[in-house]
Amino acid sequence: MIPTRLLFACSLFAAFSACVPEDSEPAPDPVETGEPQLVNAFPSLSFDRPLEMVHAGDGSDRLFVVEQRGVISVFPNEPATGQRSVFLNLENQVDDAGNEEGLLGLAFHPNYASNGYFYVNYTASNPDRTVVSRFSVAAADPKRADPGTERVLLEIEQPFSNHNGGHLAFGPDGFLYVSVGDGGSGGDPQNHGQNPQTLLGTILRLDVDREEGNLAYAIPADNPFVGNQEGFREEVYAYGLRNVWKFSFDSETGALWAADVGQNRFEEISLIESGGNYGWNTMEGNACFSPSSNCAQEGLDLPLWTYDHSQGDVSVTGGYVYRGTALPELAGRYVFGDFASGRIWALDFSETGEPKVSELVQATFPVASFGLDQEGELLISGFDGRIYRIEYAGE
Repeated sequence: MIPTRLLFACSLFAAFSACVPEDSEPAPDPVETGEPQLVNAFPSLSFDRPLEMVHAGDGSDRLFVVEQRGVISVFPNEPATGQRSVFLNLENQVDDAGNEEGLLGLAFHPNYASNGYFYVNYTASNPDRTVVSRFSVAAADPKRADPGTERVLLEIEQPFSNHNGGHLAFGPDGFLYVSVGDGGSGGDPQNHGQNPQTLLGTILRLDVDREEGNLAYAIPADNPFVGNQEGFREEVYAYGLRNVWKFSFDSETGALWAADVGQNRFEEISLIESGGNYGWNTMEGNACFSPSSNCAQEGLDLPLWTYDHSQGDVSVTGGYVYRGTALPELAGRYVFGDFASGRIWALDFSETGEPKVSELVQATFPVASFGLDQEGELLISGFDGRIYRIEYAGE
């Protein structure tokens, strides 16, 4: 999913490198120990604009790859595999005409092994909108979904083609979390970020195991705005977000990590909490955005980490806190990257005070997404159509 401004990322770099604000934090220097490298995890497989990689949690050790054009593929998690099946094809209903449109998210129900449910997030046209739907696996074939089982849970009108968010994940509480962008254009012209009366610019939290009234889902009773008198949407878990198109839960602590793509100056990593207001479009990173100075910051939740655009990094790709076993060097660190520059970092938050961030490796391709396999091992999808793993030289 190429953010629109990445099509001219080089010109942005030239423009902003000469005027980096004093409160910016340059992207960190490379790590001094070890020699991490990227290796092709499945040399016999390639994909068309892969945006997401997940496993079903059913013990099958399969991987599912989401392609922006509207196709989900499934294959065994084996390096030598050449087997690849189309699990679901939604090309006829997915609108991927814009750089940030398409099939954007996939999440399997925690009880997928027994109920066969999974959820997708895609953009559609006429009118332009975000669609969150549930599908079922085919009764007679675990390698195929049944396209006739679509149940639309939620539709959100999109005023512009960019900033669609699009990520889906079940939290440790069993609820479905959905990221929704601010509606697009630039600078949030309709001020959705600071308006929780809309679903735009938010992370939503839905109970997909129940239905309430005319909704195809229920509102969890402990959602932060349940019963409010201000007209805030009760689906909203957090707001003040520009375009979170990747977030994840720490499998050990349950913490919700979100990467929010910035406007012109800063990329953000935040820990998301119930009811939090993460500042957009009052703030971009730790700096005032609107107004450009002396903005009211009371009640805003500022990011855990930011980096500026001074070194060609202009679009953060959120990752995961690594809890696998193959890479002990990364244990407990949040691994993330930048789509435009290809740089991949590890954020160490184990000590009090400011987190420590080290560059691991720079990819030669746009870093589209991170994923985990069934064993919690890290995967990276490149916009070159390949899936990669991190390895340390000599190990």
